[in-house]
Amino acid sequence: MRTHVVSLVAGLIAVGLMVELLRRRQLKEKYAVLWVLVGTGMLLLAVWPGLLDMTARALSIKSGPNLLLFVAALVLIVVCVHLSWEVSRLEDRSRALAEEVGLLRLELDRQSPEAAQRS
Repeated sequence: MRTHVVSLVAGLIAVGLMVELLRRRQLKEKYAVLWVLVGTGMLLLAVWPGLLDMTARALSIKSGPNLLLFVAALVLIVVCVHLSWEVSRLEDRSRALAEEVGLLRLELDRQSPEAAQRS
C-alpha cells in the first residue's frame, strides 16, 4: 500500500511540475505532452495497481514489472532519438544562420570600408 501512495504522490508532482513549467513558458507544449502522459500513467498505476499485471498477462509477459521496465526503456529510447533529431536540426539551422551573418558582414564591409576599420 505504501508503494501506491509514493507512486500517487510522484505522479501528482510530475504532472504538477509539467503544468507549472508550461505556465512559466519554460517548456514547450510538444515536450510537455509526453511528460504529462508519463505522469498520468504513474497516477493511473497508483490508483489501479492491478492494471499493470492485467496488461502484462494480456500481452503474455511474465510479470508486471517486466512490462513496466520494457515500456520505460522504450519511452527513454524514443525521447533520446527525438532529442537527437532536434539537436541535428538545430545544428543545421545554426550553421545556416552563421553563414548568413558572415555573408551580411562581408556585404556590409564592402559597402563601407571605413566601418570595417572601426570594428
